[in-house]
Amino acid sequence: MFNSSELGDELQALKDEASRLLSNGAEGMFDVAKNRADAIADQIKAALNELGKTLNEQEDHAEALIAERPVATMASAFALGVVVGFMLRRH
Repeated sequence: MFNSSELGDELQALKDEASRLLSNGAEGMFDVAKNRADAIADQIKAALNELGKTLNEQEDHAEALIAERPVATMASAFALGVVVGFMLRRH
């Protein structure tokens, strides 16, 4: 009537299958997460490269403006220093 060895075998088979399914699911989730992280990393690299190019262009533009008006640049820097000095003195 009741065979404990058959029940034990079925429980072992069920345990093995559940274990296999869980390990495959974890590997699949890991692969999906890794692929998503790689895609985000590529987007960040592209954005940083574009930012670097923009900053280089703006640096060249700022250098040109400073070279064209050195006296005005020095006067502006001095005035800014005075303003910052007064602000820091109050706090």
